Amino acid sequence: MRDSRSIWSGDVAVLIYLAVGTVVVHLLTGGRYGFHRDELATLDDARHLAWGYVAYPPATPFFGRLSLVLFGTSLAGFRFFAALAEAAAVVLTGLMARELGGRRGAQMVAAVAAVPFCLAGGALMQYVSFDYLLWVLTAYFVLRLFRSGDPHWWIAIGGAIGLGMMTKYTMLFFVAGLAVGVLLTDARRYLKSRWLWYGAAAALVVFLPNLAWQARHGFVSLDFLSHIHARDIRIGRTAGFLPDQFWLTLFAFPLWLAGLYFYLFSSVRPRLAPPSSDPAGGNRPHEAVAIPGPAHVQAHAAGRFRVLGWMYIVPLLLFVIAKGRGYYLAGAYPMLYAAGSVWGEQRLARLDLRRRHWASVARVLAWAALAADIMIAAAVALPLTPVNSRWWKVANKINDDFREEIGWPELVETVAQIRDSLLAEDRARMGILAGNYGEAGAINLYGARYGLPPAISGINSFWQHGYGSPPPETMIVVGMSRHFVERNFTACDLAGHTWNRYAVENEETRDHPEIYVCRGLRQSWPEFWKNFQYYGAITRPAGRVVSTG
Repeated sequence: MRDSRSIWSGDVAVLIYLAVGTVVVHLLTGGRYGFHRDELATLDDARHLAWGYVAYPPATPFFGRLSLVLFGTSLAGFRFFAALAEAAAVVLTGLMARELGGRRGAQMVAAVAAVPFCLAGGALMQYVSFDYLLWVLTAYFVLRLFRSGDPHWWIAIGGAIGLGMMTKYTMLFFVAGLAVGVLLTDARRYLKSRWLWYGAAAALVVFLPNLAWQARHGFVSLDFLSHIHARDIRIGRTAGFLPDQFWLTLFAFPLWLAGLYFYLFSSVRPRLAPPSSDPAGGNRPHEAVAIPGPAHVQAHAAGRFRVLGWMYIVPLLLFVIAKGRGYYLAGAYPMLYAAGSVWGEQRLARLDLRRRHWASVARVLAWAALAADIMIAAAVALPLTPVNSRWWKVANKINDDFREEIGWPELVETVAQIRDSLLAEDRARMGILAGNYGEAGAINLYGARYGLPPAISGINSFWQHGYGSPPPETMIVVGMSRHFVERNFTACDLAGHTWNRYAVENEETRDHPEIYVCRGLRQSWPEFWKNFQYYGAITRPAGRVVSTG
């Protein structure tokens, strides 16, 4: 009878332990500072579940809603599913190395290489985490397809692609890589397989609810993405796409380069599968079994994983041409880490036979590089130290997300104090007009404790919530310029400024600190609202808004 302890010490178990460790780290650190402005938007959307939103597909708000149901408005709880998604990607990275024939060492190298982005991507509740997981899951299913030759895996691939499209539309770039890879390699034979087309149908079925929502809303996300992309180019966020790929991977860049070489040029031994077939995931030192699958798959074994190389190259080129942001390609690296670790394991095994000392040195250097990556990622991506501590100031210069987590409760407290200073007749028909989704989300999250009404805003999906009935007559205006308020109201008084108890300069305190009390909207509310929709501006609203200044 097999020793039950092998279940807890097998290869897969070790990968899971590593992944669980990352979740624990996120839970221990995730409650510091506060909600990021992007999280406040997601949290508010999570309270209004739909099949689509202006800024993103529905998957991320859905997980946000699960977090609210399970953990309330706990900050660490709200971030739990993002951390879990990143942890799952770590496990899948190790499993891809296993599928390529890697032993425990290669599996761990691949998984550990994925930990730095796991720490960064799981630190906030954002679509990046789930998009990353679904790229990795798609790659894993593609690898399973070409390792086994079983065309039924196209159904799983289609399902993962559909879920990816329900998370972030950049999944289309990964699909383009898969399509080019199929057309340019021996995988063309699958074009005659009904299972490929069943997989395509599965992807469409999963994505169909969001596609229908977009159709009903005039494909508003295309307008949003056009505005956001133009903004990113204008302010230089896309200028460093290629250098960003090395910042994303740090000292692991030789590993993913080796993985790319492995997929595109290296011959894969056709008769070796992962060195274990026991359910616990353990392995014996020199065990090898035949890969299952039809004879024609064995004949094409040398290049059967070449499609995964194209799944990196094509998105890379498309993002360069389209001027994407650097992190958009992050989900393509785990499959390269997996291949690179197996390639390295094979080379070190040969070196062991001739120069054992140099093989040991190479292993030590590899592990040291991966450990350094983890420490660097943790230091700049996790909220490890108190606000305004010496290291916080360093990390804040590198990672501007930290400063955007500061000051939201103080903002809402200030708005409540301004409301309390108004005459009773003004308070009776008072509304709060917010310029960006951080301000609107913060007022909706913290305002209930002060009895504040929900925020009114024209940004992203907030515009769809309208301005209330009856419409307000007195407005507390946050995040708008003096030019905007004077152009759109007959009377406005400066009533306060945004601040935070740490005196941290961020977007709120630097770019739009004024808070006004305004009366007498110059247009009717329907006319004003018709022209007030705008998208994700970095400072003041732009787009189709009525002159914000």
